Amino acid sequence: MGFVTYDDRRLCGQLHGKRFQVTYRLQGDLDSARALAEAVCREQTVEFPLEAIPPGIILDRVVGQLESLQPANDGGYLACISYAEEIAAGEFTQLLNVLFGNISIMPGIRVEAVELTPALLSMVRGPRFGTDGLRARLGISRRPPVFTALKPMGLSAHELADLAEAFVESGVDIIKDDHGLTDQVFAPFDERVRRCAEAVAEANIRTGRRAMYVPNITGPAEQMFERALRAKQWGAGGVMVAPGLTSLDAMRALAENDELALPVFSHPAFIGSYAVNPQGISFPVLFGTLMRMAGADAVIFPNYGGRFSLSREQCLGIAEAGRSPLGTLKTVFPSPAGGMQLENIGEIVSSYGPDVLVLIGGGLFTCGSDVRRNCKRFVTAVEQAYDVWERKNAAQKSAAEGA
Repeated sequence: MGFVTYDDRRLCGQLHGKRFQVTYRLQGDLDSARALAEAVCREQTVEFPLEAIPPGIILDRVVGQLESLQPANDGGYLACISYAEEIAAGEFTQLLNVLFGNISIMPGIRVEAVELTPALLSMVRGPRFGTDGLRARLGISRRPPVFTALKPMGLSAHELADLAEAFVESGVDIIKDDHGLTDQVFAPFDERVRRCAEAVAEANIRTGRRAMYVPNITGPAEQMFERALRAKQWGAGGVMVAPGLTSLDAMRALAENDELALPVFSHPAFIGSYAVNPQGISFPVLFGTLMRMAGADAVIFPNYGGRFSLSREQCLGIAEAGRSPLGTLKTVFPSPAGGMQLENIGEIVSSYGPDVLVLIGGGLFTCGSDVRRNCKRFVTAVEQAYDVWERKNAAQKSAAEGA
């Protein structure tokens, strides 16, 4: 006999039967995986002893339900657990809490996939611009945009602005702050953003281009939105946020704010620990689905073959999650990065296709002493890689039509 009393009819009228599903990878043998799955069902919903709840709607609908438990190909088990749509409360933060709240502290649990209801997807706007909108702002219809970063930390605001100007004049499309640039004394936020935005605008006028400067606005919560608005006032073309530092929902609020209305670029700083370990959240869910729901128009993540440990499969999974149908949400530009060099460009475009931001930062300073020349080589390499991709794609379409 339970110790809880509640109005079963009232609760029944408030739950409409629609459920969303989360697939978790659970470590251990079958018995331990089943016990862990049952713990997830309880911990992510009522967080209450089930034996103390009387039979009825709470047990039948509010508590997570184990829909299936199957062996995973590479060890462990995949548990599909469904949750009542209403427990997310129409809030992105609570949805995240249900996906991976208390269980983020437990070992042996990893979010592998999510299948959300239309109502849950409609509670966020997602990317304001998305792939097509960002292309329109840059004036680039087909080829991959060329992307770089202002670095190293320690340069003055004036020196960074000179570098931004050189990037634009050499054909780079997007210039972002390095993620470590915030409000340091050697390049204070206001001076840096004002100078860099002005340099990019003037270079655009001289060259007839539409390059975009994207400052890093990550900072204290009480300052971040004001930084974003000042950046827009000074002419920034977008803003970059590290949601691992500020929270995914803070980035969502920025992306959805109509006063700001700028493209949002997400950076992976501090959030990687959610995904790089056996427990956590899969790379496609974290960097693809959740960043997209949180309003990122472009998602920066560590590419395979660089200085980080992601596999090709994981990286392509991120891109696929950002492009696949997800309610009415716009698609996202993937931006694989992290130690990329000019010789990686062909592989990047071949793997991701043209809808990718090709980002090389420090690599532009290690392939010769003339940065402008290096940038021109960068632009040419992207254009050539795109031409190769386009010819290959056309040949495949022709062969398919003739089959």
